[in-house]
Amino acid sequence: MKIARTIAELRALRAGVSDVGFVPTMGALHEGHLELMRRARIDTAFVVMSLFVNPTQFGPNEDLSRYPRQEARDCELAAEVGVDIAFIPSPDEVYRSTTPTTIHVPSVSERWEGAFRPGHFDGVATVVAKLFNIVAPDVAYFGRKDLQQCAVVSKLVHDLDFAIELRFIETIRESDGLARSSRNAYLTRSARRQAPLLYSTLKTTAHRIWAGADVRASIQQAINTLVTAGFQVDYLALVEPASMDEIDKPTPESRLMATARLDGVRLLDNIPVQEE
Repeated sequence: MKIARTIAELRALRAGVSDVGFVPTMGALHEGHLELMRRARIDTAFVVMSLFVNPTQFGPNEDLSRYPRQEARDCELAAEVGVDIAFIPSPDEVYRSTTPTTIHVPSVSERWEGAFRPGHFDGVATVVAKLFNIVAPDVAYFGRKDLQQCAVVSKLVHDLDFAIELRFIETIRESDGLARSSRNAYLTRSARRQAPLLYSTLKTTAHRIWAGADVRASIQQAINTLVTAGFQVDYLALVEPASMDEIDKPTPESRLMATARLDGVRLLDNIPVQEE
């Protein structure tokens, strides 16, 4: 695996290569990231991973410096699953202007995470667009754990006519059901034991809803379960995943999603309502 730290280096290594799969990450790789890379390795002839802790998607009350940085370990893991290039730029390399152009994706970015983290999805959309232009992939891979991010990236690609195919991969979980996430490292031992309740509650609620139970009553029951167990629920909703609109009747495509805090750690998860 080769490492590129500048745009010029990446483009030189990328030159003349076709059928490129791309996995953008912020590092602290876990099994969810590695599964995206494995899929890219299977599907495409050449795989690029970016490792960039993007400062523009962190809010003023979010600690950018606390985000785990494990470059040597991340590179070793990426090489083991067959990544050809790791693009590891500095913030100054990515944002070379003191007043950088930003991208706002309307509608899908403005509720849920967008409401709790103002400006977050502007940072996501901007860096993803920049990385797409730098890497010029044929296929890009994202995990469905960040459901709203998938919707934002989909609209970005559609509206700005990027010639890129998007592939969204279902959430990779721990043996007890907890969604794999870099944030899990922040959980205390007791919180880690409690955290899988988020997934099990979503599963129980999805089953009820698909079986015909009232959506709002089922969601309120789920919120009560989580709050009683010590979670602070930011939101729990049945949504249409392309628009991120809240709906009150399930469809084959709808998903039940939630974000809840446990001992100060925000846990995100979502599942399809219709069992696969």
